[in-house]
Amino acid sequence: MSAAVEHRLGRYTRPVRVLLMRTCLSDLVAPSVARSARNVLRRCGVDVVVPPGQTCCGQPGWSIGFPDQARPVAERTLRAFAGDEPVVVPSGSCAAMLRHAYPELFAGTGREAEAHRLAERVVEFSQFVARNGLAPRPDATGSVTYHDSCHMLRILGERESPRTVLGEMPEIELREMEGQEVCCGFGGAFSVTYPEVSGRLGEDKARNAAAAGAEELIACDASCLMHIAGRARRVGIPLRVRHLAELLDA
Repeated sequence: MSAAVEHRLGRYTRPVRVLLMRTCLSDLVAPSVARSARNVLRRCGVDVVVPPGQTCCGQPGWSIGFPDQARPVAERTLRAFAGDEPVVVPSGSCAAMLRHAYPELFAGTGREAEAHRLAERVVEFSQFVARNGLAPRPDATGSVTYHDSCHMLRILGERESPRTVLGEMPEIELREMEGQEVCCGFGGAFSVTYPEVSGRLGEDKARNAAAAGAEELIACDASCLMHIAGRARRVGIPLRVRHLAELLDA
């Protein structure tokens, strides 16, 4: 590995190997997100492995109050991501599930220690890029606004890493929108249980993003982007959306 790559990898002194979680939403609806995350990391000298056998992390069942149904799904994730390598997740929502919910979900079971070990290895995509100084330099240009997803902000406690990464892109201008930290209304099952409230929040978010005057909306959760873009199309708000990994893969 070149000295330049060693420098970008920060605290790592050898080629780092990570396990990439595709996330089921990216796998089924937005495959470009996982593909871009893999491309960006590999260009920075990271050895990326996408484990076979991964499915949903179990968050839908957990979040609506069915832990016994969520646990067998989550066990597949424990098996798929066994090992010692960092687990990079291009979703604040899924990363929050693995880091904070798994220890509780498996508490008192024979896999509790395994769940804790996995939780300690999980890092959200923008966190991994920012903390290790990877600073990819894509050809992307223009202006963007950024949406703080709820799980990323409120459970992971992460606000700065995505902005740090955006700040390393010399041809990208970040224009903060009004209410950037307000929920977009998706909330997984919330959008199904309370569609009127969910739709209004999504529309407000789309309008605020458009009013920021940026060329596109960036976020670290494909679920939020899917919801906001859907509401924008439904009510006629011109708005382009892209995951941070896709922007870095430009």
